[in-house]
Amino acid sequence: MTVSIFYSPSFNDIPDSFDTFTKADEVAKLIQGLNNSSLALCEPRTATSVELQGVHDQDYLDALLTGLPLDLAISNGIGWYEGLLAAVSASTGGLRDAALEALASGADPDVATCNTGSLSSGLHHARYEHGSGYCTINGLVVAARAALAAGATRVLILDLDAHCGGGTAELIEGLDGVEQLDISVNSFDFYTSREDAHLTVVSNSSSYLDTIAEQLGAIHQPEGIDLILYNAGMDPHEYASGMSGITTDMMSQRESMVFEFARQNDIPVAFTLAGGYTGHGLTLEEVAQLHMLTVLAACAPFARVSS
Repeated sequence: MTVSIFYSPSFNDIPDSFDTFTKADEVAKLIQGLNNSSLALCEPRTATSVELQGVHDQDYLDALLTGLPLDLAISNGIGWYEGLLAAVSASTGGLRDAALEALASGADPDVATCNTGSLSSGLHHARYEHGSGYCTINGLVVAARAALAAGATRVLILDLDAHCGGGTAELIEGLDGVEQLDISVNSFDFYTSREDAHLTVVSNSSSYLDTIAEQLGAIHQPEGIDLILYNAGMDPHEYASGMSGITTDMMSQRESMVFEFARQNDIPVAFTLAGGYTGHGLTLEEVAQLHMLTVLAACAPFARVSS
């Protein structure tokens, strides 16, 4: 069994360096450095204008293309670059393709359910009319809508980024078949929980893993979920801009917990990198090593690493 990881250098095809974009290249290098027959880097198809228009306002998309009006074009908090829309469209396409491949494996009785991933970041704060919090296009919602169009009846967006996924919560409201479980450690982009979007903000590192376990255990009829879209942020880590006391070992336990929950309920997972930043004690390569915890947990049931 091979776990497809969707990635293209075009994810980072902008002139300046931001962790949101550049860490995809670093994670790809680490994957390529493994002698692991259970992992394969795959070139994704770029998200189409129709797919983006299904989630975002046309005026906003035009601003991302042209840079005008500037305040709208830079609403993601990163800035505007001529190739920005192309880069985020490629990254969005990566998660869309990961979602569709994972969903297809779960729907085919002759194929073992598999996990997939995309080295995409900067998704869950983006809203209909603007970007926010280093997020430009909400690829989680693009991927969820693609999964529904492909036959899914129930998609769970599991958001374990350090920050709340208020953009996603806004965009899935009224979208039948999509629900969000959001467990954060920082109240940025806070929203009020509702039936299809449940948010918990953890206030103490000692309760972080227990809270995730409790919330996963409280999911109604998990066996009815067709696909999990996992926003696997590493920014809860104490040295990646997160909460003091959340260690690398805890993040590793978190990843094992998520993929074991999915395995027990026979749910395919399509993950994306989400948050994780330098400047708080980690180099870019160390941030990438944290993201590898997700990659390796996704392929753990199938791993065959040669010495």
